[in-house]
Amino acid sequence: ANASNLKNFLSAVRLAHQGTDIGALPLSALVPAKTSEVEKPKTKMIITSRRDYPLTKNFPYSLEHLQTSYCKLARIDMRVLCLKKLRKLDLSHNHIKQLPATIGDLICLQELNLHDNHLESFSGALCNSTLQKSLQFLDLSQNKIKALPIQFCQLQELVNLKLDDNELIRLPFKIGQLHHLRFLSAARNKLPFLPSDFRKLCLENLDLFGNPFEQPNPLVPNIQLKIPLTLLECAARATVNYRIPYGCHLLPSHLCEDLEVAKTCQCGSACLSSFIQITVTMNLHHVAHTVVLVDNMGGTEAPVICYFCSLDCYSQFLDRYLQSN
Repeated sequence: ANASNLKNFLSAVRLAHQGTDIGALPLSALVPAKTSEVEKPKTKMIITSRRDYPLTKNFPYSLEHLQTSYCKLARIDMRVLCLKKLRKLDLSHNHIKQLPATIGDLICLQELNLHDNHLESFSGALCNSTLQKSLQFLDLSQNKIKALPIQFCQLQELVNLKLDDNELIRLPFKIGQLHHLRFLSAARNKLPFLPSDFRKLCLENLDLFGNPFEQPNPLVPNIQLKIPLTLLECAARATVNYRIPYGCHLLPSHLCEDLEVAKTCQCGSACLSSFIQITVTMNLHHVAHTVVLVDNMGGTEAPVICYFCSLDCYSQFLDRYLQSN
């Protein structure tokens, strides 16, 4: 609380250690500091201009909330990555192009705001970091991201995800694995359709306004079916259907990656690279309580991908579709 008293005390300790006679030591009576004199550890810091950004001194290690906006940062300051108590990090309105993998070392990070930067990608390494267990809020809106990595859906604690105003041409393939996700916005992107896994979401609020969704046509399928099935396809389907354990210690890594993104037929069976694909209309109220209109015409429907593992499955779907229409 009193830097002068502390300096005198340390001086006395040093002299005593050197063998100085007790009568010559600069000792004085110590008075307990008042509560008002003791500076509490700083937990919050907000910087909103370049001139206020600390260049010569470190950030307090006790910080739990740090905002550095409008500072024209081209990259994340490595000093920030030493703040192990950070729960909320706001780097919005900067010029950041890339995220370091070490941001995943912030083991307490719950909120990460990267709104209005120059990001073109989101690293798969971040998705494999400790952020899997901590990150609940992620704002990647107003960047230049075209796609998110396969590993993105390992961030399973996400509750709020903002992807507005990017260049996304698709959403994560396994987005249905985000079981805690309640708020999703991906307005004004370039999405032609939604992944089949989108049906598994259970949202409170959904905003997909301003995407160039294609008009679904179940009668014009994309046929990737190979008959007879290859040995690789048969083995892959059996591995997924019977939940046979696998890993990089058993299979080549590229096969493991393929199995991770196996498609699921309407019948529940898996298919890998041999399938029939169509898009069908889905009312977004099936996955969200509140839906922002998809377009200016008042629509709340969007095209979603469907996969079929065989001609038989597709024929059964087609019969139901034609009967209902």
